[in-house]
Amino acid sequence: MSPPLPPAPAEARRVLVIKLAALGDFAQAFGPFAAIRARHRAARITLLTTPPYAELARRSPWFDEVWTDGRPAWGDLAGLWRLARRLRAARFDFVYDLQTSARSSRYRWFVGRAAGWSGIARGCSHPHANPRRDAMHTLERQREQLEMAGIAEFPPPDLSWLDADLARLGPLPPRFALLIPGASPGRPAKRWPAERYGALAALLDLPAVVVGGPAEAPLAAAIRARAPGTVDLTGRTGFADLGALARRAALAVGNDTGPTHLVAMCGCPTLALFGEDSDPALCAPCGPHVEVLRHVPLAALEPRQVAAALAGLAAGARGEEAAAGGTPPVP
Repeated sequence: MSPPLPPAPAEARRVLVIKLAALGDFAQAFGPFAAIRARHRAARITLLTTPPYAELARRSPWFDEVWTDGRPAWGDLAGLWRLARRLRAARFDFVYDLQTSARSSRYRWFVGRAAGWSGIARGCSHPHANPRRDAMHTLERQREQLEMAGIAEFPPPDLSWLDADLARLGPLPPRFALLIPGASPGRPAKRWPAERYGALAALLDLPAVVVGGPAEAPLAAAIRARAPGTVDLTGRTGFADLGALARRAALAVGNDTGPTHLVAMCGCPTLALFGEDSDPALCAPCGPHVEVLRHVPLAALEPRQVAAALAGLAAGARGEEAAAGGTPPVP
């Protein structure tokens, strides 16, 4: 048996973290981000990511610097050269590759082989040497990777920074259900039909608030057609707004999409809907009060089934909070 690897040096002065995309994966890396910061309290930690996540990363307490040039096209030789020069010039002592893709593994050659490296790059100093890693849930896989790099402290990530003043969005109901009907446009099987979200909104005993990007405004319109009291916030919310809405919502229901993961991480009782196009065993949202409802095909899932699951979720969240001495909203 090989001897255990020496841990990543806590005294490293320059640390690089690589996490490029997507939003759901980025949100599920909050715990690893916090663990890396706890390990390297005095280090200057740089995140290499892509532009959509710069705002989120810069708001967080885990990074001293955020670079957004982490994904130049392979045909963009000038962009690759700039990134390679920047990575080499930074002289990082240690790198945590949380993307663990073929692309990010190649960046080891840009950084320089003298730097310690946690990931799957060939020949790296702290490999995630588990042949079953691709069958693990994202959180379990990243935690094990960091454990193999010597990280033993995994503090719950403090997300109090992910908040905003919602007054600019206009009046909101004092109690509401958050609906997240969008998902990747290229994977339509991940979307529960908007008309069914509308039927669900009509069944609930509290008003609904719909969030999503500008392209999802038609989904909100379809929901409002079934439940006219629904508030449409599509195209109007940023990441901090989603965190604020999550803290104020009685509950949330959404597809397997980034905002659902973000809302769940912020503590909102969240029901995630899965179909045949993704496996919750690998990527289900995580948070204090999360349940998954999987139905194949997803489009055939009945609104009353979802309403019943939400009632159970809300009751469970109330029970857990009461046992802990809290007072969650009562749906």
